[in-house]
Amino acid sequence: MEIAEDVNGPKFDAKVGSEQNSNDRQDANESASSRSSDEKRYLAKLRNHKYAKACWDFVTWTPRRCRWDPEAPPKFSLGLNLLFGFAGTFTVANLYYNHPILNVLARDFNVTDERASLIPTVMQAGYAAGLLFLCPLGDIFRRRAFVLILVFCTATIWLGLCVTKSFSVFLALSFITAVTTVTPQLMLPLVGDLAPLHKRATALSIVVSGLLLGMLIARLLSGILTQYTSWRSIYWFSFGVQYLIFFLLFLFMPDYPSTNPGGLNYFSMLFSILKMVFKHPVLVQACTVGFLVSSTFTSYWTTLTFLLSSPPYSYNSVTIGLFALIGIGAMCFGPFYSKAIIDRFVPLFSVILGLIYCIIGVIIGTYSGKRTVAGPIIQAFAIDLGLQTSQIANRSAIYTIEPKARNRVNTAYMVSVFCGQLMGTAVGNKLYAKGGWIASGSASVGFIGMALLCCFARAPWEPGWLGWGGGWGIRRRDLGTRQEPAVEQALDELSAESGQGTIEGEKAGEGEKSGSGAEDGAGQPMSHIQSR
Repeated sequence: MEIAEDVNGPKFDAKVGSEQNSNDRQDANESASSRSSDEKRYLAKLRNHKYAKACWDFVTWTPRRCRWDPEAPPKFSLGLNLLFGFAGTFTVANLYYNHPILNVLARDFNVTDERASLIPTVMQAGYAAGLLFLCPLGDIFRRRAFVLILVFCTATIWLGLCVTKSFSVFLALSFITAVTTVTPQLMLPLVGDLAPLHKRATALSIVVSGLLLGMLIARLLSGILTQYTSWRSIYWFSFGVQYLIFFLLFLFMPDYPSTNPGGLNYFSMLFSILKMVFKHPVLVQACTVGFLVSSTFTSYWTTLTFLLSSPPYSYNSVTIGLFALIGIGAMCFGPFYSKAIIDRFVPLFSVILGLIYCIIGVIIGTYSGKRTVAGPIIQAFAIDLGLQTSQIANRSAIYTIEPKARNRVNTAYMVSVFCGQLMGTAVGNKLYAKGGWIASGSASVGFIGMALLCCFARAPWEPGWLGWGGGWGIRRRDLGTRQEPAVEQALDELSAESGQGTIEGEKAGEGEKSGSGAEDGAGQPMSHIQSR
C-alpha cells in the first residue's frame, strides 16, 4: 500500500506540474499579448496626435507620379538607378572631404594636428553608428520617407559645419551628420529588391560605383578647392549638393511599400543580424572577404600620400590628388564589366577574379613603387577595379538570402567592410612608419591571399560552411527561374491584410470550388497563407 501511494504520488505531482507549466505558459503568452497590444495602442495614439500627424503628413507627402499604385507599380528604370548612384556619390563624399585638408582645419581652428585628426575619427564612428542602428530600419519603414528624412537632416545640420568657428561644435556636428549619411546603404538593398535577377549585378554596380567614386572625388575636389580658395568652399559645395539630392529624390523617387508591413521589434531586429551570421555560410564568406579586401584599399590610399610626397617623387598635394582620377576611370568601367561577367556567372567566380586583379596590382605597385611611378598607377587601377568587382559580386550573392531582411543583411556586410577599412588604415600607417612602402604593401598581399583562401574553402554550390559540394561550375543556374522581389512579397501581404487576398489565396479559392477543399489553403488561416 505504501508502494502504491509512492507510485501514485509522483504521477499526481507530475500531472499537477504539467498543468502548472501549461498555465504559466498561457499566462506568459497572455502577458506578452497584452504588452504587444499596449504598445500598438500607444503607437496608434502617438500617430493620431494632431501635431505628430501633421508633421508626418508633411514629410511623407508624395507627388502623384511617385505614389505607389498596386495596379501599375513604378518600374525600376535606368534613370532612377543613375539617380541613386549620383546620390550615393555625393552623400558618402561627406565623410572624406576633410581627409586632405586636416592641416588647414587645424590651422583655422587653432588646434594641433593631432586634435584635428579627431574629425575623420568621429565621422567614421558616426557612420558606423548609422550603419548599425539606422540602416536596419529600412526593413520596417517605407524607404522613400526614410531616405528623404535622412537626407534633409544631413543637409540642414551640414549648414552648421559651414559657418561654425568652434572646433568642438564642428566635431559634434561632424558626428551627427555622419550618422545620417547612410542613405546609400538604404538604396542598395532597395536596388536588390527591385532589379531583375539577370540585371541585379549591373544595377548594383552603378550605385556601388557611385559610393567608391564619392570616396575618391571628395579628396580630389577638397584638395583643389582648398588650394585655391578656402576650406569652407568645399563644405558650402556639399551643402548645396545635399539639398539638390533631396529635391531630386523628392521629385523622382517612387514610394515603395515596406517589406515588413506588419512591423518588427527594433531590438529583436538588431539581434537577428547576429543570428544571420550563424545561419548563412554565404554571408560569412562575403563578410570575411569584404573585411580583408577593403583593408587593402584604405591602406593603399592612406600610405600613397607619404610615398608620393617624399623623394624621389616629392609631388605637391594637387598632383597627389590627381591620382584619384585613376580610380575614377576604373569605377566607370564597373557597370560594363558587371553586365558582361558578374550577371552571367556565379558571384564567387567574380569575387575570385576581383581578388586576382587586386593581388596582381598590389604586387606590381609594392615592389616597383620606389623606382617608378608606373607601379602605384597600375596598383590604383587594379585595386579599385578588384574591390568594386568583389563588392558587387558579394552583394549579388547575399541579397538572395532573406529577401525581407535585405537591409539587415546589408548592415552585417557593411559593418565588416567598415571594420576592414579601419584595420587597413591602422595597419598600413603603422607598417609604413616602421618599414616603409614595401612593408605596408606586403601586408596587403597577405590580406588578399587570406581572402583567396576563404573563397577556395567553400565552393559556389556548397550548402554548408566548408567543402566543394555541388561542383565548381561557374555558370549561374538560377536565371531560368523567377524570384519574386521582396516588394512584391510585401504587396501580397498588404493585400492579404486588407482582405483582397494573395495570389496563393486566389488559387486556394479556385481549388475549393473544384472540390479540393481546405488542403489547397482555402481553409487555412491568413497568417499561414502570408507565411508561404
